[in-house]
Amino acid sequence: MRRGDRRDLYAAGAAALLVLAAAVVGRHIEATRHTLHVGWPPLYANWLPHAGPGTPAALALALLTVAYGPRLAATLRWRSLLATVWASATAWILALALVDGWHRGIAVRLTTKYEYLRVIDRFHDIPATLRDYTRHILIDSPDHWPAHTAGHPPAAPLTFVLLDRVGLGGGGWAGLWCVLVGATAATAVLVTVRALASEELARGAAPFLVLAPAAVWMGASADAYFAAVAAWALALLALAVTGRAMGWAAGAGLLFGLTCYLSYGLTLVAVIAATVLFLGRRHVRRRPATLALLLLAGFAVVPLAFTLAGFNWWEAYRLLTTRYYQGAGGIRPYTYWVWANLACTVLITGPATVAGLRRAGALLLPLPHRKLPRFDAPRPRLALLVSAALAALVIADLSGMSKAETERIWLPFAVWLLAAGTFLPRPRAWLTAQATLALALNHLLLTGW
Repeated sequence: MRRGDRRDLYAAGAAALLVLAAAVVGRHIEATRHTLHVGWPPLYANWLPHAGPGTPAALALALLTVAYGPRLAATLRWRSLLATVWASATAWILALALVDGWHRGIAVRLTTKYEYLRVIDRFHDIPATLRDYTRHILIDSPDHWPAHTAGHPPAAPLTFVLLDRVGLGGGGWAGLWCVLVGATAATAVLVTVRALASEELARGAAPFLVLAPAAVWMGASADAYFAAVAAWALALLALAVTGRAMGWAAGAGLLFGLTCYLSYGLTLVAVIAATVLFLGRRHVRRRPATLALLLLAGFAVVPLAFTLAGFNWWEAYRLLTTRYYQGAGGIRPYTYWVWANLACTVLITGPATVAGLRRAGALLLPLPHRKLPRFDAPRPRLALLVSAALAALVIADLSGMSKAETERIWLPFAVWLLAAGTFLPRPRAWLTAQATLALALNHLLLTGW
């Protein structure tokens, strides 16, 4: 076995030990102090071995992707590959969700007491609701919002209000929206990797983006939808800064603005966006003023619309911080979650991602016989991109505003980490590990989101 392969296994083994430690320590804390507020630490889940209608399809998809995914990714035409990745990712997410059955796996996920569909009727007058939005964030305010509505800007619940208005009401349609849109995040990552690094690396990443353990939580979780919007904002920015078409910058700005009004924490996507600008700096120098103008013009649309409607983003975020500590966030211990959150990340990204990130780090870190990379080659460029996503995730972790439930909250960052799988020399073995983890999680645990 080569030295690099051994180091990959060591990294994956260390990650497994981190998960084990989080589970053991977490169970002890929950049994003695009852402060974690999760059923199966470190995940928001409960132990419940089960199978369901989606089990045969999930097993078949896993086997087919492991057997044929790398070859198809290498040989399909680019546009056909993008369509295939989206369709395959959609099928994988749906199959895993349907292990719990249609009702539990999709139809009711967004209708629980914490979720957005609980507030549909309160948006009968949308402008008035937006003006009054911040008055219902605190838990001691009259008619306070459910946890997820209070914890997000109004573009999140408003999405489901608009779906309801066009005749796609109810948990089933809302769940399918999150699955179908969320699965496009994989396509957006491929577009970005091709633009900033190389098509070869993007093709190598494709099967890992499809067969992601994160799919367990992308089924009927609004965070999958948020991940896709953020991913397409970055993809359009990558197309703009690499000279494909400067006009994409306006679309990137528009989606960045929407991202900020879907989730407060996704302002950290700016870390990845800054890296995209750095990697495209040669083209940016040609027309920096045009790029900046298009970005800002696009970005201003959503904030301006919500501000004119009466919603104050900064005031809402200030109140959210208070609301966070009024609930479980004020009880959950930071000293546990600051590292246990990383164990959650291991579970949603899998051992292949851990090994891929190890190789990305090896490309970026200087050694006695190697200077710092100049980022003029594809592999260091991709390594920097996935490292930026990891940096954004670490900042979110250290903030203390993401204690637990990060298996869904951090999906917008996790989808970028998955691309590190392209660095691995034996993709089928690592894809098998990814699929095994996802199937085990979905069949042994009943996840909460």
